[in-house]
Amino acid sequence: MRTSLARTLVTTSAVVGIALGGLAGAGASVAAPQHATKAAVSSSRLAPLAVNNLGLDTARAKNWQSCLNAWGFNAGTEDGQLGTNSWKAAQRMLNAWGYNAGTVDGIVGSNTITALQKFLNNVGYNAGTPDGIAGPQTRAAFWNYNATGC
Repeated sequence: MRTSLARTLVTTSAVVGIALGGLAGAGASVAAPQHATKAAVSSSRLAPLAVNNLGLDTARAKNWQSCLNAWGFNAGTEDGQLGTNSWKAAQRMLNAWGYNAGTVDGIVGSNTITALQKFLNNVGYNAGTPDGIAGPQTRAAFWNYNATGC
C-alpha cells in the first residue's frame, strides 16, 4: 500500500513539475542572483550584429561593399553581407569624409547612422533629419543610393 501511494505521489509531482516548466529549472531560475542576469543583458549590447544590411538585399549590399573597396576603405569580400568588416570600412569612410561616425568598431550605432544620414543627404538622397535612427526614410535612401555601383 505504501509503495503504491509513494509511486502515485512521485508520478503526480513529476507531472506537475513538467507542466510548470520543470521543478529543477524553476528553482534555478528563481534562485539565480539578479546581477548575473543583468551582466548577460549588458554584454549583449556590446556585441555587434553578425550582419546588418539595413534593408538592402544582397545585390545592393554588394554595391555598397564595392564602393567602399573602390574608395580604398577595405570592406573585405563583396559578398552582400554587411558584417563587421563592411561597417568598419563604412565608419572609416564616413570619418575620413567628415561625417563623424565615431569609433571604428563595426557596430551600427546611432553615431554611424547619423553619419550615414548626413552622407546620404549630402549626395542627394533624402535620409531625413540626421537623428541616428535607421527608420523607413533612411533605409529607403540607403536602398536607392545602392541601386547601382558608385
